[in-house]
Amino acid sequence: MAIVKNNDRQFKLGMHSYSLHLSGCGESWGFDGNYAFEKTINLNKMMELAAEWGLDVLHITLVDLDNDVSPEHLSQVKANAKKHGLDLELNVSFDAPSDPRVNATVEEALNIAHAIGAQLVKFSLDIKRTAPLYGSSLRSDIVVQLAERIREFKENLPLIEKYGIKIALENHCDLFADEVIWIVEQLHHPLIGACLDTMNSLVVGEGVEECVRKLSPYAYCVHFCDIKIVVDPNGTHSIGTAVGQGDNDCVKIMQELRANAPEALDTIVFEVELPLSGYSIEEGREIELQAARESIAYMRDKLNVGRRHRHA
Repeated sequence: MAIVKNNDRQFKLGMHSYSLHLSGCGESWGFDGNYAFEKTINLNKMMELAAEWGLDVLHITLVDLDNDVSPEHLSQVKANAKKHGLDLELNVSFDAPSDPRVNATVEEALNIAHAIGAQLVKFSLDIKRTAPLYGSSLRSDIVVQLAERIREFKENLPLIEKYGIKIALENHCDLFADEVIWIVEQLHHPLIGACLDTMNSLVVGEGVEECVRKLSPYAYCVHFCDIKIVVDPNGTHSIGTAVGQGDNDCVKIMQELRANAPEALDTIVFEVELPLSGYSIEEGREIELQAARESIAYMRDKLNVGRRHRHA
């Protein structure tokens, strides 16, 4: 990790709506086919919670918009965010494996983001990769797919520049850090950077520390996650936890970001993915709400992240 510097660097505090996915927010993930949880928290309620919790930013998906992209609805969302003192970021995918409701083209995503006043769009690139994972970074079949994504973004550079919206490309369980860096460098545009997720690298067999170190200098967006590594007779598992309660060294990760992330990174978005088993769906919804509150307290009190200082 880097030496400690810029230790007073300030960031806004955001929440990924996926942190409340058992309540139908964000998206469904990890299922073999399409799946959708019943929605018990709508976007209006989420904004109320975010304001109550003192958040600065909500990082939302098309699911949170109820896939209603009419001008009237998007204008209402923009106004409601302003009313609650919240900035918005939009999270979309090209071809999500479990929840096609979050899919959009680059052009569609940019127009939606602009309409709701979002300052950033995060894209999952949804690259298809086959075994073996070991040694597969920048393999020829991966580069062919990345080249197609590059073409799509280049076609939309005029719209990106017109709106002035930052673009962040994520290591979303399908890409090594070097592959994210490669596509960002190929696009070579001041509005295009990376989205660093602090647990996704494990899915391709890449260490979290290595991934954080590599992607921090390119990060325009961060999904700040914590995990517990659990070993049992069925194997080794990464289990999501509230931030500060797992095996990630969250203090060192923030030191790395403060030292080496570009100025374009102005927000740290926490994300919680708790296990689905061990409780009823109703209990799970209460547990993830509590995990969100605990994550916010840790981010604010231990990591000094967040500009609004109201407490729930």
